[in-house]
Amino acid sequence: MIDKACIFNIQKFSIHDGPGIRTVVFFKGCPLRCFWCSNPESQYGKPEKMWDNQKKQFTTVGEYKSMEDIVTEVMKDEAFYEESGGGVTLSGGEVLYQAEFATELLRQLKDKGIHTASETTGFAKESTFKKYIAQVDILYFDVKHHDDAKHKKGTGVSLVPILNNLTYALKEHADLVVRVPVIPNFNDGPENAEAFAVLFNELGVTKVELLPFHQFGEKKYAFLVRDYAMQDIPQLHTEDLDYFKEIFERHRISCRVH
Repeated sequence: MIDKACIFNIQKFSIHDGPGIRTVVFFKGCPLRCFWCSNPESQYGKPEKMWDNQKKQFTTVGEYKSMEDIVTEVMKDEAFYEESGGGVTLSGGEVLYQAEFATELLRQLKDKGIHTASETTGFAKESTFKKYIAQVDILYFDVKHHDDAKHKKGTGVSLVPILNNLTYALKEHADLVVRVPVIPNFNDGPENAEAFAVLFNELGVTKVELLPFHQFGEKKYAFLVRDYAMQDIPQLHTEDLDYFKEIFERHRISCRVH
C-alpha cells in the first residue's frame, strides 16, 4: 500500500461537486494534457513551484499527505455531511493517477459511513477503474470528444480506454453523470453536439451535464511560467449551449449546463 499521496488542495464546504455540503480532495497528477485545462497546477504529479501573486514569491503547490492526515481532515466536517446529505468528493488532476491510494481512501471513508463521489476522466487500466468505482457512490465522468483522433490531438491520450471504462460504469454503476466540457474550436458546434448524442445513444448514456469553457485558470499559466493555448478566447455562457441541449434532448438525453 502506498503510504502517501500528492494533494494540491482540500476544499471545504463545496456545494458543486455532488449532493449536499462536501469536502473535495484534489489529487495532483494527470496523464492528460488538455490544452484548455483550468487547473494546470494539477497536471504534474509532484510538488512544484508556482508564483503566489499575493505573497509576491514562488510557493510550492502540492504536498504529500498520509491516509491518516486526509481522513482526519475530512472527518472534521462529518456533522455537516450528515445534516446536508453531503460527503467527500475526490478530484484532480486525475484521481486515478494515484488510484491505489485513492481507492483505499474511499474504502476507509465508506467504512465510516461517509457518502463518496468522484470526478474522473476515466483514463486508467480497466482493472484499476473497476476497483476504484466499486467504492464510489456517485461518479462524474468526463467525455471530452467523440472522435479518437481529435481526442488524442486535444488531450494527448486515446479515447478508447475511456469509452471502455464508461461502458463498464454504465452497466455496473447506477448513479453516473457524464460531463462534457464544451471547448471552442475543439468540440463545440451542432455537428459535434449531434455526434456526441449519437455516441451517447449507442452507449446508453441518458444524463449529461455540459461544462461551458471559462477563463478562470488563465492567470495560472503565467504563474507557472507556461504558455496558454486559449489566451483571449471568449468564455462560453449557458445560453451559448442552447443548441447542445436541444440536440441532446431530441435524442432523449437529459441535459443541463453545470
